Amino acid sequence: MAEVKLKNVSKIYEGENRVVSNINLTVKDKEFLVLVGPSGCGKSTTLRMIAGLEEISEGELYIDDKLVNDVSPKDRNISMVFQNYALYPHMTVFENMSFGLKLRKYPKKEIQKRVDKAANILGLSEYLTRKPKELSGGQRQRVALGRAIVREPKVFLFDEPLSNLDAKLRVQMRTEISKLHKSLESTIVYVTHDQIEAMTMGDRIVVMENGIIKQIDTPMNLYNHPQNHFVASFIGSPSMNFVDGIITKDLKFMSRGKTLNFPIPVETKKDMEERNIVLGIRPEDIMTRREDDFTLEFNSIVELVEPMGNEIFIYFKVENIMWVARTNSMVLPELSSRVKFYFNPRKLYFFDKENDETLVSNNSK
Repeated sequence: MAEVKLKNVSKIYEGENRVVSNINLTVKDKEFLVLVGPSGCGKSTTLRMIAGLEEISEGELYIDDKLVNDVSPKDRNISMVFQNYALYPHMTVFENMSFGLKLRKYPKKEIQKRVDKAANILGLSEYLTRKPKELSGGQRQRVALGRAIVREPKVFLFDEPLSNLDAKLRVQMRTEISKLHKSLESTIVYVTHDQIEAMTMGDRIVVMENGIIKQIDTPMNLYNHPQNHFVASFIGSPSMNFVDGIITKDLKFMSRGKTLNFPIPVETKKDMEERNIVLGIRPEDIMTRREDDFTLEFNSIVELVEPMGNEIFIYFKVENIMWVARTNSMVLPELSSRVKFYFNPRKLYFFDKENDETLVSNNSK
């Protein structure tokens, strides 16, 4: 397999429309790296530059220490799996999987060997004579995977490959792609807008916004130690709760409307006095009963209750901002009732209002 390096890579369209800006990134050999972010953040454009489907405007791209900026896609020894499968409807599964090898004039025995091996890995052996229209969505995606596998590339590229599948199939295919990565010991770059896919599949995750990398880290570090407000808001479902405020001279946090007013932990950096702050707290760190270190409390009116089976989402407002508590309590509060909420001061995040950077995370998970 191979290592992929992007050095100061940018993509600029006509009119100085910079959609990817100064990307510096190394995908390690055999790593499963996920690019994640909202629509239009530049993740698919970055992937297409690695594939050679988009020209690099600035910077350098290396695959296995070879500069490939001017190397055509077919000569980069990569395979790409697309969102829409891109199968030939008139060809059988075998013909779809072997098409690229035939173009490269591989011997028939080698083609048969590679297709049989990939079909066995993906559970497609009994479908090799069928046409795509005779297959389910999940089976079609397996065929697309098989077509990539038979090439035995240095790098696999996935561009939102599961977004056309229903929820149950997405879970199944996530598992299959992760197992495939381990069995092939392959280098994978995977693009998705789905943070659950990113968190469950990636060795590391690259979070992007507006063509810029906001943080590169392991899934748990992204969740527990976001480096900025954007990453904190994007990673986690339901999203982190936020409210604007200020740190007073005596090291208390006071929200703008003075609904929240409490001392911040002594470990918190003391250069935060009289600074405009965004306070963040995860939904699962808010409780409806006092427990252990959950010493801070406030009251609010219940706006909405969503029973999820093993947990409950309780929606309420803090200074006209909708917050949500994620609790495993099976006691459903009544709508429009006033409820006392508790949280742990050591589970709070503080972000600089001016530059969005994390000032301190007291999360001790």
